[in-house]
Amino acid sequence: MKCLSVLQLLLAAAAPIEAAFSWQNVNIGGGGGFIPGISFHPTAKGVAYARTDIGGLYRLNLDDSWTAITDVLATDEKWGSWGIDAMALDPQDPNKVFAAIGMYTNSWDPNNGAIIRSSDRGNTWSTTTLPFKVGGNMPGRGMGERLAVDPHNSSIIYFGARSGRGLFRSVDGGATFSRVASFTASGTFINDPSDTSGYSSDIHGLAFVTFDSTSTALNGATSRIFVGTADNITASLYVSNDAGSTWSPIANQPSKYFPHKCKLSPSESALYLTYSDGTGPYDGTDGAVYRYHIPTSTFTDITPFPADKYYGFGGLGLDTLRPGTLVVATLNSWWPDAQLFRSTDSGATWSKIWEWGNYPDQTLYYSQNTDNAPWVNAGYISQDSKKLGWMIEALEIDPTDSDHWLYATGLTLFGGRDLTKWDLPTGRNVTISVMANGIEEMAVLGLASAPGGSELLAAVGDDSGFTFRKEGDLGTSPKTPWMTPIFTSSTDVDFAGNKPDSVVRIGSSDGQVALSTDGGVSWNAHYGAGTSKSGGAVAYSADADTIIWSSSNAGVFRSQHQGTFTALASLPSGAVIASDKRNNTIFYAGSGASFYSSTDTGSTFTTVAGALGEATSVRDIVAHPKVAGEVWVSTNIGLFRSRDFGVTFSRVGSSSLSNTQHIALGVGTGSSWNVYALGQGAAGAKLYASGDDGLTWVDIQGGQGFGALSACRLAGSANVQGLVYVGTNGRGVMYAKGTVGSGPGTTLVTSSTARPTSTSSSVPTTSAAATTTTTTSKTASTTSSTTTSKPAVTTSTSTSQAPATTTATTPLAGRWAQCGGIGFQGPTACAAPWTCTYQNDWYSQCL
Repeated sequence: MKCLSVLQLLLAAAAPIEAAFSWQNVNIGGGGGFIPGISFHPTAKGVAYARTDIGGLYRLNLDDSWTAITDVLATDEKWGSWGIDAMALDPQDPNKVFAAIGMYTNSWDPNNGAIIRSSDRGNTWSTTTLPFKVGGNMPGRGMGERLAVDPHNSSIIYFGARSGRGLFRSVDGGATFSRVASFTASGTFINDPSDTSGYSSDIHGLAFVTFDSTSTALNGATSRIFVGTADNITASLYVSNDAGSTWSPIANQPSKYFPHKCKLSPSESALYLTYSDGTGPYDGTDGAVYRYHIPTSTFTDITPFPADKYYGFGGLGLDTLRPGTLVVATLNSWWPDAQLFRSTDSGATWSKIWEWGNYPDQTLYYSQNTDNAPWVNAGYISQDSKKLGWMIEALEIDPTDSDHWLYATGLTLFGGRDLTKWDLPTGRNVTISVMANGIEEMAVLGLASAPGGSELLAAVGDDSGFTFRKEGDLGTSPKTPWMTPIFTSSTDVDFAGNKPDSVVRIGSSDGQVALSTDGGVSWNAHYGAGTSKSGGAVAYSADADTIIWSSSNAGVFRSQHQGTFTALASLPSGAVIASDKRNNTIFYAGSGASFYSSTDTGSTFTTVAGALGEATSVRDIVAHPKVAGEVWVSTNIGLFRSRDFGVTFSRVGSSSLSNTQHIALGVGTGSSWNVYALGQGAAGAKLYASGDDGLTWVDIQGGQGFGALSACRLAGSANVQGLVYVGTNGRGVMYAKGTVGSGPGTTLVTSSTARPTSTSSSVPTTSAAATTTTTTSKTASTTSSTTTSKPAVTTSTSTSQAPATTTATTPLAGRWAQCGGIGFQGPTACAAPWTCTYQNDWYSQCL
């Protein structure tokens, strides 16, 4: 056995330990959210990228799947990096890609935006922080692209900013940016000036930058540049003919609408532009399509079937191999479906992807395939008249393959490889398939893994939710979402511990509660929900007879035996809730600095005085899936654990883990259970795991980005050893599997309080917990943010209450911790059952 020096032991105790966990996505498939932009490289076959509003940037693979390439940027501190407001490819170098990142321009995102750049197709990134914010999930995010690389000079990059900031330029390949003072238009349109949140009251700014690659070079730069702005009153299209030195609005341009997309057809020396009377992505009741012939400075209205339109236009794809061939899309045609139009004569005539037959029948000139994500058809296409989608801002034809095209919606990414069949005079039948394999863009709002039941239950925003019955299902896209009833968003899900196939979920709209008795495979509505409550969290009693619902808008409610939900006056609105998974009479709750328990099946809750020491904010409560009475609580100062139904609590990992968010328990090695926690530890704000009940912690997140930890959800597998799930706010559900070891110990700090008298005989009335020192913490505030592909409302809950008082006694050192040695001034006694064991004159350890 190799002996360690004192210095080695001390370094080992201080260094963060990282376990070998490799992260991947649960295959929900289908994308699941809004994809505002797609970009193909103009000459390199197979090089393409898709940007999402809340899920980062993706790169296309040769097998038509996609790979996420910005996860490493989305740390807890920089969670807004998953908002991609613009992207650009270097026409001269297919390895270079650029993106403008940042989620919101208002206070919801605390960080300024940035321009990121990569010279290896997104494998590594360099970042230039901007002096203002970027809005990847703001209104108008489907306009663009706002970022463009000069086709004659790769060092020159333009970026059109929001918020009235104007036009910016880099002359060093994106390392630095400065404002173009000569461009004075700012795109002054505002959706709703009265919106105090800043979400709808921000200036939209610039819409796109388009270089004319056919123009001559001036001092090594493209001389002609077009810039679009969000302005439907004065002018929205500007041009520079001297490489950006001076700018002027183009004469006789359309002024009634906002420009969305602007594409150059080089061989025609023409621009094609789509317009809408809204900036998108949800609006638009009127619009137009124009062709601008550059040599003659002439606009031509080429709007398809103008007499029929009740929508604006968004997506625009040009076939550069067949000049004059293009496809445009309705931005939003909410009924009966979107429409796609194709022209092969520069917009002089058009054909539709579908037409009215014998009304209300439609004649479809396409077939549809959802094999990559069957739930898209089962839950949406087959249930709605809208088969082609909505919010169609991104539409591109591969510049190296006229048959290959892609377009994106608010639900998924469609496309195909037989687009030229549209041109056949008879028998045309384009195949439109879901082509979002690898894109996982869902906001996950609730996770659960039931021992002996479904391996994973995932409640998600915008797409209801999904069930994975066993580990082997994680790589296969589900056949259906949660249906009958289907919710737009399911905000939480829970199972009954003694009947793990009994599951409850709640939705984001009023009165949405559903029950399942087959592990979430099929569902039935709970008819006692009423019509005034929505969202929030749910807890199911161990025997599946009682539901506690902490709604997001109306307080906390209780239903028993599927009866009417009645208000619980003993819990504050917004309380965190959980059920004991083995004892049917016990529920737990938390709010602010207070911990509550119920011993009468949730009829009443009583405060457990001083249970959580000086904690001021309860973030999460998790009951052990197999052990009655064991409950863990996450707070602003870290974790607490009770093994006697909340009668007493022990502070866990106080010297190594703090400011914890969501927590989870999962099957560990042998008969042990791992503890997982999102919080502040030795490696920073990360996901940590413990295999020894919180005595030691290891970083299992590594370099994987999860975005904001406070917005993540967490579940440990109750069936598979070492398997853990993280539900992200924009990148779907990620999972990894590994062995959680133990490292140098941390001090276990406990607190004990008397439990209020209970009439339930099923709860133990004695406790073996010892009272020891509690650490101190400053009052903290917590922010909970849920973001989906629709405009989000961010809810902030700030608590500031007097910390609870506890009795201070001698601290005990935990397992593996130092407990003696020359000059050592820490605890010299060990927590049971460990013994302080002499190693040398300088070091003794709890073993």
